[in-house]
Order: sequence, then structure tokens, then C-alpha cells
Amino acid sequence: MSKKDPNIMDELFDLDEEITDMNQEKKIASKNKKKDKEYVDTTSDPCCQIGPLTPIQRRNKAFQIRKNAAQFERDLPLPSHPCNGDENRFPNKIGNFTKALPHNELGEVDIHAYNAFIQALTTGNPDMFENIPLGGVVKLANPQAAYAYDMMGPDSHHTFIAIPPAFSSAWRAGEMAEDYWAALTRDVPFNDYNTNCLTMAAAEDLSNFSDFRGPKQDGVVTTETLFRGDTPGDLVGPYVSQFFFKDIPFGNRIVKQRYNSPVAGKDFMVTYDEWLNIQNGGLPNEAIIFDKPRRYIRNGRDLGQWVHVDFTYQGVLSACLILLGFGENALDPGNPYLNSKTQNGFITFGAAQFLDFVAKAVRVALEAAWFQKFLVQRVLRPEAFGGCVQNNLTGATDYPINEELFDSTSLPIVFEKYGTYLLPMAYPEGSPTHPAYPAGHATAVGAGVTMLKAFFNEAFIIPNPVVASSNGLRLLPYEGEDLTVGGELNKFASNISIGRDLAGVHWRSDSIDGLNLGETVAIRILQDYKNTYNEDFEGFTLTKFNGTTIII
Repeated sequence: MSKKDPNIMDELFDLDEEITDMNQEKKIASKNKKKDKEYVDTTSDPCCQIGPLTPIQRRNKAFQIRKNAAQFERDLPLPSHPCNGDENRFPNKIGNFTKALPHNELGEVDIHAYNAFIQALTTGNPDMFENIPLGGVVKLANPQAAYAYDMMGPDSHHTFIAIPPAFSSAWRAGEMAEDYWAALTRDVPFNDYNTNCLTMAAAEDLSNFSDFRGPKQDGVVTTETLFRGDTPGDLVGPYVSQFFFKDIPFGNRIVKQRYNSPVAGKDFMVTYDEWLNIQNGGLPNEAIIFDKPRRYIRNGRDLGQWVHVDFTYQGVLSACLILLGFGENALDPGNPYLNSKTQNGFITFGAAQFLDFVAKAVRVALEAAWFQKFLVQRVLRPEAFGGCVQNNLTGATDYPINEELFDSTSLPIVFEKYGTYLLPMAYPEGSPTHPAYPAGHATAVGAGVTMLKAFFNEAFIIPNPVVASSNGLRLLPYEGEDLTVGGELNKFASNISIGRDLAGVHWRSDSIDGLNLGETVAIRILQDYKNTYNEDFEGFTLTKFNGTTIII
């Protein structure tokens, strides 16, 4: 028998595969036809359904829409998942998240426990997670969420985030100095930033860092840019967004946004023994004491407490209810019902959809954050870095911390006030037991706010803007540049994400890149839904956090 050309053999093989697939499709079609016939034959009453599609056509179209969305996601380029390299750079894992695992007296993780942690993450084996050695009673926060699949939007492993700062970088040094200053100025009213000696010193000090990436004016940090985000609208008007001040219409009642406020001057984890206890997963020895009466958010401690106890989509739910209360003029101009003579939106392009989508987006975004946190980055928290600073400055260690941090004027003030160089924390328990990068709050609010910008008019000017008094007991009229929905939503997202920095549990990069990750997730969800509507609809228009406008 003569040898056949390999190319011909390949073609014959492909043809055989095609024939097999065709036969399989015929079998499935025949089976479905039989099922459809059985369905009709066993129905005693005639079908009352009206509409442009038969039941079979509707079923097939529904399948095709879902299939197209899945294929769209599948065909997007696979992103790379780079990290900062600290895990390989430092055998003692000082650059990585280790909280709740056992540590030695220097706060360095037990390497056998860390390896068990990594082995569980590498295999994804649920049994191995049960065998991770812990240092105390506090448990790890849901690492297996990193493997979850979802039925809409991007797969959590199919999203990208930038490389975070490395342990020894000038970038990280600048972020740590910012966290020290945030702790020192927690009780300074935002209204007083321009005149307070501590906030003025903070702005001057942060301006001296070679790689500080917070917003600046004319190349320097000022009291007008201090602890603010870098999105359009962040630098306009009061520090706190109007969505933290406006009354919330909540069913048949109105919610005034006055919250429990911790007493001034009380910070936590400033003694070495308590710091080490918390790193080992021990319970805190103290609790937050609250002031009376409740107050409007007026300083970093108030904002830090709000993001301490909020539920995942509380902020964006409140913002959505406030926006709905502004009426039809606040809806996105592309809403197909704005010009309808006979209909209003509700299930689609109305309150039911808006409220649903902000919650949907938040959970899917958190899956993306958890993938990065546990399976890619594993970045240490600021409180752990503070322990490294303490041990270096007392001569116990010689970690390669960037020297710019040791020139910061924040460190002598911290030591004089607390007797250590540990980062003063707003929460007795410190950070949650999941890695720092990206911030969960930032990723969640980034997704929710992106949804709100798609559904509401970003150019709508917020009526009767206000600002909290310095004692937080009153709201005062704000007189200044107009505040728009888009700008105040951006500021709201920054307030929630950077509010965690002000409490000491996150870095600026956690917050900024978390917002961008959440935004990506929300956009991809909107892309999945764009072909599911019957209305004449030209697409969602929104402004991204980087200032560019897109149409989905």
C-alpha cells in the first residue's frame, strides 16, 4: 500500500472529525425534536403565549445569547499575572502576607506553616486548607473564594492588575509614610486640613519622597490633595463625597447619615506584644469606645470606622437610592425610557435593574480581588511592615527598607507619642486575614460605582451640596464649584477605598488598583448584558476612573 501524503492524512482526519460532529448534531437535533413533540403532545390546554418568537425559538435564542457572551469572554486575550517578586526575593517572607500563621519573636513567619499555606493554595485541595497551621484562634478569610467560577462577567482569573510596589522600593516607602501620617492626623477635621500643623507637615514630608504617587498640585503634595484619590472630581469641593452626606430614601423612611464615631485619640496595636499577638492570630485586648452623639463623617477616624463595619455593597446601594431620589433628570441620557410616551423603566432600565446590578457587580469583583490576593500577589499589610520598621530602628533586624522612609518626619512623632515605631491602627484587630493587594473595599466600590455611572447622568449637578461641620454635628451649605454626579461618585469610591488606608489596613496602591480592577469587572458584566434587551438601546456610556469615556 502506497504511503499517503501527510497533509492528505490530516485533511482526511479533519473530515472524519467533521462528519462525526455532524452526526452528533443530528442526533441531538433529533432528540430535541422528539422532546419538543412530547412537550406539545402532553399539553392538554392550548398555549396562551403571544410574542414574536415561538417557545422553541425563544429557547434557542436564549441559549445563543449565553453562548455568545461566554465565547466573547473566552476569546479575550489571556492576561499575564505578574507580581513584585518579594516572595522569591526574601526567604523569610517578610514581604508577604502571613497574618494568622505562627511567627517568631521578630514577627517572621514559621516557614513550615507558610509552605503549608502555599501548598494548599497551589493545589486548591480543600483538605489541605484544613491542615494549615495557625498561630492563634483567628482564621484565614475565605482563601478558596479565589477558585470560584461565576455565570456572568469575566472569570476571576481572566482579569489583569498592575504589579504592586516591592518591599524595598521608594514607592513602598512613600506609601508607608502616608499611612503613618494618616494615623497621626485621624482626628483632624477635613475642614481644618489647610490650617492644621500636622496636615501641613504631612504634605511637606510626602512631597520629599522620590516616588510618592498620590495627587499633587504643581508637583507637590498640598493640604488640598492630601489623602485624596486621583480620579476626575477627587480634588473638587469637600474631601467627603455628597453621597456620604445626603439623606438616603429607604422605603418609607429617610435615613440621616449620622454614624457612630470612635472617641478621639484612641489607637491600637502600638505596643510590640499586642502587635505580635495580632500577627499570630490572637484576639485583641481592647475594643473601640464610641463618642456620643452620632456624627456626620468629618475626619479620618470617622471615615475609617464607616469602612470598618459596612457590608459589601452598602455604600453603592445608598448612593443608588440617593440618585433615584433625584428623579428622572438624574438618569443617563441614553436610557431608552426617557423619551417614551407610554412606558417607564423598572425591570429593565429602572430601579430594579440599577439596585440589582450594583450588588451583582460587587460580588463578582470580589472574586477577582481574591484571586489576585491569594493566588498571585500575597502582599503584606502595612501593620506588618510597621513591625519591620520597629525591628530595624531598634537594631533587632536589618531589613532592606528604603532609606527614604527613615528620613520621614512622621517617625519621630510616632515614637514620641506611642513609644514605638509601629503603625498606630484604628481597629483593635488590625487588618482582616487576607492579603493586602488589591483592596477588597476598593475593588467592590470600583465595580458598584462603575455600574452607577452607566445608569445615571454623570453631568447632573447635585442640588444643595453640603459639608460637615468640624465637630460633625451639623451639615453646612457648600458654596463653591458645582459638584456633579460623576465627580462625586468618583470621590465616593476614593473615600471608601482610601478610608481603609486612613485606618491603617491598606496601602494607596491597594486602593487605586483595586478601583481599576472593579471597574474592569463591571464593564465586562455590562458587555455580557448588552444584547439581552428588547428596547431600542444604543449602549451604556460612562467615564472611566482614568477620565476616558467609553460606550458599551
